[in-house]
Amino acid sequence: MNILLVGAGGREHALAWKIAQSPLLTRLVVAPGNPGIAKLAETRQVAADNVDGLVALAQEIAADLVVVGPEAVLEKGLADRLEALGVPCFGPTAAAARLESSKAFTKAFAERHKLPTAGFVVVETPDGIETALDRFEPPYVLKADGLAAGKGVVIAADRDEALAAAHEMLGGRFGQAGARLVVEEFMAGEEASLFALCDGKTALLFGAAQDHKRAYDGDTGPNTGGMGTYSPAPVLTAGIEQVAYDRMIAPTMAGMAAEGSPFKGVLFAGLMLDRNGPRLVEYNARFGDPECQVLMLRLESDLLPYLHAAALGRLAEMPPLVWRDTAAICVVLAAEGYPDAPIKGAIVSGAEADFGPHVMVFHAGTAHDAQGRLIVSGGRVLNVCASGATLAEARDQAYAAVAAIHLPGGFHRSDIGWRALNG
Repeated sequence: MNILLVGAGGREHALAWKIAQSPLLTRLVVAPGNPGIAKLAETRQVAADNVDGLVALAQEIAADLVVVGPEAVLEKGLADRLEALGVPCFGPTAAAARLESSKAFTKAFAERHKLPTAGFVVVETPDGIETALDRFEPPYVLKADGLAAGKGVVIAADRDEALAAAHEMLGGRFGQAGARLVVEEFMAGEEASLFALCDGKTALLFGAAQDHKRAYDGDTGPNTGGMGTYSPAPVLTAGIEQVAYDRMIAPTMAGMAAEGSPFKGVLFAGLMLDRNGPRLVEYNARFGDPECQVLMLRLESDLLPYLHAAALGRLAEMPPLVWRDTAAICVVLAAEGYPDAPIKGAIVSGAEADFGPHVMVFHAGTAHDAQGRLIVSGGRVLNVCASGATLAEARDQAYAAVAAIHLPGGFHRSDIGWRALNG
């Protein structure tokens, strides 16, 4: 099979690493890719949000399947264009991707289909902020409606902070993504991530993980796209996964199909777990980053036939997935200044070392300079991942590798996995 993989981050490096192992693979092209991906596959300098360029590339290589990593190009309709040309795509149409690209759409959808989630109010003008806040008690949760690279959420401790944040968001802090706000009831509990492969009719559960969104140890500092993750997440038991499937995933699949936007691709449910069971925090319409990395380390099955079956509507024909009886962890090495203003250009060393068979370093925000040196090109630079018989073993291997990598001015969290390890 000829495969086009879209994206340039750690998630896409992990997907390329797993797809490259498939005996079904003939050719793997990644656009635009990164230095780590370039060691596994052909890379083409077509931007990950360039719909016209990606469609042309898929046709050029006679792609049997296009696998979409990032969310922005889904909102722009890449899957729609490919579908019209008869090219199978693992990723939802623009209408189905609204489950991620519009939080207001998803909250209204959840209300229509009785999915358990937080109460909410949609605010479109500054005049509506006061009234929306009157509905809830502090702390207040404010979310930009559109895509904001995982950073469009503010949890305000009091009303003054919420008012200031709301005015800032509506005033352009997140650009067009913040033209509308969703003000939500605060949900207390523990967050976890649940994934399902979907083909428009069938949803197949695809593992769980627990992310660390805050920049610094102890879950402090600003929200980020994710500073590390681990899988499995002990808090997300098989029983809770089934409840989430029955109350959220299955009704969502049925509801989207009934409303004319069947969902294909991977549905990523962010869950809040408390004594009342799981509730939906939000949906994403693609693999999590860095959750994807730990799932790829744990997956025993060949990934490629499942992605292809999802694109073709044939998941019901597939055998059960097989997972390794191991734990996996991912530690993100971030650039100085991340998440607000990451400083680019620093020379990275040590990332190419051989850390053993159970450690993988996935590239995220890296590039080569004119002298061929590996440099920082984004906020999250490297994903240092490891697997082990236990989470503690995986953690120790990952942090040993982290210690051997030099990233000037960079930082990482030293407590990835603390919930499960301190349990």
